[in-house]
This record gives sequence, C-alpha cells and structure tokens, in this order.
Amino acid sequence: MKEFLNKMVFDNQLWMILAVAGVILFVLVLKRFISRYFAGLIHAGVKSIFKGVDKKAFSDLVAKPLGMFLLILVSIVALHKLKFPGYWNVEIYKYNSKDIIHTVGTLILIVSFIWLLLRMIDFIAMILEKKADLTPDQTDNQLIIFFKDFLKVVIGVIGILLILKAFGFNISSLITGLSIATAAIALSLRESLENLIASFIIFFDKPFTVGDLVQVQQVTGTVEKIGLRSTRIRTDQKTFVSVPNKQMVDSFLDNLSLRTQRKAEIRLEVGLNSSVETLNKFIDAIKAKFIHPQIEESSVFLLDIKSNSFSINADFFTAPISIKEFNALKQQKNLEILKLMEELKIELAGASSDIKISGKLEQ
Repeated sequence: MKEFLNKMVFDNQLWMILAVAGVILFVLVLKRFISRYFAGLIHAGVKSIFKGVDKKAFSDLVAKPLGMFLLILVSIVALHKLKFPGYWNVEIYKYNSKDIIHTVGTLILIVSFIWLLLRMIDFIAMILEKKADLTPDQTDNQLIIFFKDFLKVVIGVIGILLILKAFGFNISSLITGLSIATAAIALSLRESLENLIASFIIFFDKPFTVGDLVQVQQVTGTVEKIGLRSTRIRTDQKTFVSVPNKQMVDSFLDNLSLRTQRKAEIRLEVGLNSSVETLNKFIDAIKAKFIHPQIEESSVFLLDIKSNSFSINADFFTAPISIKEFNALKQQKNLEILKLMEELKIELAGASSDIKISGKLEQ
C-alpha cells in the first residue's frame, strides 16, 4: 500500500495528488457551510458598525461569492504544493503552459475577489438605504446611490490594474502613461468633469433634493433623479428633461418647494368715468372678499392715476398649497371681483369708446 501511494504520477507522489484532491473535494462539498460560517463571522463585524443588520439578507448576498472565492483560493494553494509535470510545460508563442495556467488561476482569483467586494458594497448600500428611508430627506438616498456607483467604479479600475499586472504589465509605468493620457482626456472632457464636480456640490450644498419643485432656465418641474452628470426633471408638461449639473449650480435656480407662501396678483385698469366714492366702495368690497380661511394676508389700494385709467392693485398670499387649490382660489376671487364691477357699474379702461367727429363744412 505504501509503495502504491509513493508511486510517481505526473511527477508527483500519488498520496500528494490524493491529498490535494481530497482538500479540494472537501471544500467543494462543504463550500456552502464554510461560506456561511465565514459570512457569519463577517456579519458579526459588520453588525458592530451597523446596528440591526439582517443576517439572512447578508448571507444570501455574500455567501455565494465568498464560497466561490474560498474554493478558488484553497484550490490554488493546494495545487501549488504539487510539481508541474515537466512534459506538460510546452512553449506556446513565447509563453510556456505553466505560466499560462498560473496566470489563468491568478485571474480567476482576482475576479472572484472583486466580485466579493462588489457584493459587500451592495449589501452596505442596502443597509444605508434602509436607514435613509426612515428620514424624510431624500438627499441621503441619492448620496448612497452616488457613492455606491463611485466605489464600484474605483474597485473595477483596481481590478483591471491587478489583471494587467498578472499579465506582466509594469503598473508604475502604465500609471505614468495613463496620467499623461488622463490629462489630455480631461481637457477634452472638461464639461463632463465640471458636471461631475457640480454633482458633488449639489449633494453637499443641497440647494435642492429629489422631490423638490424647481425652476431653472425656463424649465419648471419636479426633480426625479440627481445623477453624476445631469439632473432629471419631470416638467409641468409631463415631459422628462435632463439638465447638466453645471447649469443647475451656475444658473439662477428657484426652489419653489421652499416657498413659505403663494402670491396672487390682480391688476385692474378702471375707466375714468368711475367716481371717487365708487372707487372707495370697490376697494373696500375687494378687501372684504379677501377675508378667507386660505388667505393669510392681502392688500388692496389705488396704485396710480393715469391719463386714461385708475390703476388698482390687489394682492393676496396663501400658505404653500398645491397649484390646483391655488388656481381654484384665484379663479374664485377673480369672479367675485367681476361681479362687484357689475354691481357698481365699473368698466375697465378701453372697454368702451365713443368716436366723435367734429369740424366745419366749407361751402
């Protein structure tokens, strides 16, 4: 039996091959349980930072990539204990098969590790989003999505650099070359970089958040999403407009959701045939009509005396009610003013005109 186990197979003793195969098979069979055990250890560390972490959700999200990473890692370490058969080491286009297999194994390990990191980021983002949902402010949700995507890009870039290093590229010289190329690209993509910087300003300065009603550059609508490059607005015409973040920061932006009141303005040009007494009654009657539960303050006064009319200014302010309620109230008050004009027989300037022709007939 001992001689049988010491028999050389593929330049390795048989017992070494069986031991390596046994370790790999053991991890393969118990991969699910081992990965869930290690996921539990990681969960304990995460739970000390983020309270109320769901262990099942964490295991479902992380256990699979963690088990795959452990299986690949153990397999590579175990296979490394074996000698590579000399007659397998053939040269293929300046590379021998041993180096190719070693590089492929390294690539698989790197990819599995990057996959694990990405799933960890997804889970942490999910926990933070649940906490952010408990607050009325939607800025936290957008900030979490922004940094989740940003971290994924960073990890993806690091993964690509590690893969290039596995292929034998000199990373330091590559980074130096990339820095020069990046500077040239940055000049050509200046506008995109400005929009990216503006997105950071929006997230931290918070001139508006998702759900706010804003007006910028003749566009009025509700903010639906704040991205890395642009802000998406659903207009009052139900269209979907993307405004570059740089314009959202540099332009005059009116956040209508932060208004404390809505203002209605009514301008009347009354004809000169109205007497002072009639004007006084008219102004007092309008003031009486503006006494309403939804009107917080109002003002009515004779604004100006012109050569062809009397200008009456009537304003009232309401709480920040919906635009539908506001328009309904404004319509009601306009109709009431028209009825008052009918009762007091007040005409608007230019509503009626007489044409008189005077002159002498010459014989």
